Amino acid sequence: MKALVYEAPEVMNIRQVESPIPGPDEVLIRVAYSGICGSELSGFLGHSSLREPPLVFGHELSGWVESVGERVPATAGLEFGSPVTVNPLVTCGRCRYCVTGRQQLCEHRLLLGASLPGCNADFVTVPAASVLPLPATISLRDAAMVEPAACAVHAVELSAAGPNSAALIVGAGPIGLFLLQVLEQHGVTERYVSDLNPERLAMARALGGTPVGMGPNGTAREVLEATGGLGVDVSFDAVGRAETRRECLASTVPGGKLVLVGLHSDETSLPINSVIRSEVSLWGAFAYSPANFRTALDWLASKRIGLREGVVEAPLSDGPEWYARLVAGDGTAKVLLQPGGSTGPTEVSR
Repeated sequence: MKALVYEAPEVMNIRQVESPIPGPDEVLIRVAYSGICGSELSGFLGHSSLREPPLVFGHELSGWVESVGERVPATAGLEFGSPVTVNPLVTCGRCRYCVTGRQQLCEHRLLLGASLPGCNADFVTVPAASVLPLPATISLRDAAMVEPAACAVHAVELSAAGPNSAALIVGAGPIGLFLLQVLEQHGVTERYVSDLNPERLAMARALGGTPVGMGPNGTAREVLEATGGLGVDVSFDAVGRAETRRECLASTVPGGKLVLVGLHSDETSLPINSVIRSEVSLWGAFAYSPANFRTALDWLASKRIGLREGVVEAPLSDGPEWYARLVAGDGTAKVLLQPGGSTGPTEVSR
């Protein structure tokens, strides 16, 4: 099969590799769409300890069932040609986090495209328990975006934001745009969005967000002006840089919450005395639970959320170009790579 292989920092090539064979409890998926995640861009640059070359990236996907392992029950509904998406976070199901519904914190978790071969390829194998059949109301295109939508569902759940909340989102990438929509589903109408890219800010405005400035003290200053000096009840950093985390903190009311979603930089200096005196809570939001993932799928299928603008579909062979363009600041919201084109193994497609 063909795969897009990360071979060194900023080096990716299409290679012919051996097709995977599903184990007894696994499913072989023919990939329809494989999304490029922002977290993979740092890996592309060689800045991620989780992604060592050679490696096939990709953990946001949709596709069709190609074959199943011998122990996968027929009741799973995973017949040849069935359209599916995949929860790429593989967990043990036995640790204290898994048994309490917090699988995203599993002590033994593995991720497609990092610790496991990813979906930037014609085929990928995944545990059958991770595969979700698609409702008839969702396209394969939208189904490839369940994973970033699930991240937003989880982050907003942690924030406990509601109709009486004002919110700030720093970073109008895919997760930021989904945060904007998920907040709306929770009744939050006062939603501010900051991003350096004017194209992404325009997308946020079209989704009901209020753009505010970016740069040194720009975001916090405009948020405070817009809120009469109060700030927001909850802020979401969907970038993960030291400066964006500080801007979020400076924009948050005493007693409010700062939800840290972005993973770009590991080290950040924050004014901790201000955190203590204002009793702002810092919350890390990592990935999602299986329940969050199902919610994201349901909401996309029912058109409650979704990305319509700024989504590019490109052949897998264009992958190296798109990784480079996104690193350079291209304003595209989401790039969906298509291994082998969009035609599935049967007439089943959506």
